[in-house]
Amino acid sequence: MTLKDVLAQLEALGTEKMRAQNTRHGAKGAQFGVKRGDLKALAKKIKANHPLALALWDTQNIDAQFLATLLLKPAELSAKEMDRLVRTATFVELADWLIAYVVKLHTEHEALRLKWMADDHPMAARAGWSLTASRVAKSPEGLDLVALLDRIEAEMGTAPTETQWTMNSTLAAIGIHFPKHRKRAHAIGESLGVYRDYPCSKGCTSPFAPIWINEMVKRQGG
Repeated sequence: MTLKDVLAQLEALGTEKMRAQNTRHGAKGAQFGVKRGDLKALAKKIKANHPLALALWDTQNIDAQFLATLLLKPAELSAKEMDRLVRTATFVELADWLIAYVVKLHTEHEALRLKWMADDHPMAARAGWSLTASRVAKSPEGLDLVALLDRIEAEMGTAPTETQWTMNSTLAAIGIHFPKHRKRAHAIGESLGVYRDYPCSKGCTSPFAPIWINEMVKRQGG
């Protein structure tokens, strides 16, 4: 299937409702407005295709880029190429698909995490903090949790919105998984007030760190 063929299929799947939803959530630039489920179904039909995925990404069309994250082969990306993809994502949901489906599977994701944690590019930093939140929850060995809390306390309140979300995820992860740091994580969340008034649907857990921490600890029987 050629790039032209795929773009034609994406255009046919687009809807005004999805375009409006993407725009409302911060999407900018070209898009067709394809439902996420339709993107996954199309990716299953095409199967992994690294050259096609790179071509789709470089169109700068959001739907083409979403699809690209499902077709890329992480093992065929150099660290430099991975870094380029992360920095050229312009929509936070797209960035999170890239992190989930590609970055986390890259052989050099830990080196990239460290690089991005020291970077002031909003999407690079978002990726770095996202990977850090995952490490806190799943493989915290070697992490300096006190230093992470120090950075979050000093930086999260004024961080770019793209970065703030995953910094907050790291704060919550520390509070949830490490009882000895829970009181401080809770206090940082209360002091900064980030996402205190975030609108939540019924049944969803607030991203406000103190509420998030308390709810998850309660579910775990803590």
